[in-house]
Amino acid sequence: MDSIHTAAQDVSSLVNPVACPVGTGAIVIFGAAGDLTKRKLIPSLYNLAAGKLLGDDVAFVAVARAGLDDASWRAKQAEDLATYATGEVDPAVRDWIVERTYYVDGNFDDAATYERLGQKLLEVDKRHKTNGNRLFYLATAPDFFAPIVENLGRAKLVQQENGNWRRVIVEKPFGTDLETARALNKELRRTLREEQIYRIDHYLGKETVQNIMVFRFGNCMFEPIWNRRYIDNVQITVAESIGVESRGGYYDGAGCLRDMVPNHLLQLLALVAMEPPTSFEAEAVREEKAKVLRAIQPMSPERVLTHAVRGQYGTGKGANGKLAAYRHEPKVGANSHTETYAALKLAVDNWRWADVPFYLRTGKRMPRRVSEIAIQFRRPPTLLFRNTEVDHLSRNVLVIRVQPDEGIALRFGAKLPGPNVRVGNVAMEFKYSETFGSTPSTGYETLIYDCIKGDATLFQRADMVEMGWAIVNPVLELWHALPEHEFPNYAAGSWGPWAADELLARDGRTWREIED
Repeated sequence: MDSIHTAAQDVSSLVNPVACPVGTGAIVIFGAAGDLTKRKLIPSLYNLAAGKLLGDDVAFVAVARAGLDDASWRAKQAEDLATYATGEVDPAVRDWIVERTYYVDGNFDDAATYERLGQKLLEVDKRHKTNGNRLFYLATAPDFFAPIVENLGRAKLVQQENGNWRRVIVEKPFGTDLETARALNKELRRTLREEQIYRIDHYLGKETVQNIMVFRFGNCMFEPIWNRRYIDNVQITVAESIGVESRGGYYDGAGCLRDMVPNHLLQLLALVAMEPPTSFEAEAVREEKAKVLRAIQPMSPERVLTHAVRGQYGTGKGANGKLAAYRHEPKVGANSHTETYAALKLAVDNWRWADVPFYLRTGKRMPRRVSEIAIQFRRPPTLLFRNTEVDHLSRNVLVIRVQPDEGIALRFGAKLPGPNVRVGNVAMEFKYSETFGSTPSTGYETLIYDCIKGDATLFQRADMVEMGWAIVNPVLELWHALPEHEFPNYAAGSWGPWAADELLARDGRTWREIED
């Protein structure tokens, strides 16, 4: 046991190296009075500071329409941190953040707001020696993305000169379809260079997602079998147990497909299917991911009818009693045709993945909150076992769990004890929290840290965003042209509509049974 414990410590020291604070800079958050800031961004900045990953030459500026000043904003920030922090708050770290936080009040479409912001940033540069380096985080409604960037440009706040850097993080949704995504990219690039734009997807900040490349390319036992010869199919599931809650107004206009597939699920697919990059440099990694998206077979209207499934939850039962139907949720239309579930069968048309289907599913009001990637290997021949009690061999399955219990599990067959040859399934499982310890995290820490460093590896390029929309656009168009009249078609608290099971059954497969 001592040797195993020591080995785990050795690995942990490699995964969690000595803290390396990032350089100087001012972090400016637009929409600082919103939920994203208080629930995710402020706790993330606190966690970075607590981990000594922010240097002393870092400051924070909040931009909002809350009618506050520096003092009242700092008091609110301390209060929000006490409520939403991911762990116990260290007063010294909290005070370190609060004392270097400033506030600018104003409307995002008012030029005077940017004049005040420019003056505040000059003050921050002088007081905290941030050297003119600035990270602008757009934690606002999507309608404000382009106007904010345009106003930043007019105020000359994003011009890079004298060796400083200026970067902009853009939250999702990045467009609502291919046309709007292209338009937004075009508008942003009128003011910014592509290398200044960091399109964020918080899923890519999770440890297990980042570990996919290390797992694949750092272990000789897996990469040789990571292809069509050994893998039968890949299943990616992102399920939520909650309904739409207070987001009914937004969700009823967006739907499950728009909300989850072009970003979260396709990014996971790209990481699983990509070829080995020439290095871990940002452009090398992003180019390999882009190649995967380019290789996905287009969804013709005929293909959409057979390779895409939609669903909407009706009433059902949960652990705490009856669950309301989607159409009974606040701010949702009584006859809404918006999908709360989507499943796709995609094909990556290249040498490695020819004839290997990628099944994607995501939905609201599922039995569990879980995100996982299941690599299902081909079934071995039973010829060797013809004179035994074994008449069926299960597939080996590798499961990469993204949330809630981040880790990796491998299921394989082993002989059951006894004189006869019988095979049972066993699992080898690794959990991050048990091996490396639990670290408070919102999922945004790594992404913010990387942006300050200028590492774009985990962020999407313009072409990747547009390719993601190009993949789902035919589905959106057909579903809009042919509204589903059988909604609701699955009970809240279930794993989705029967048609999703049929999607795999036609191929002689089933969805992986997700265990507790």
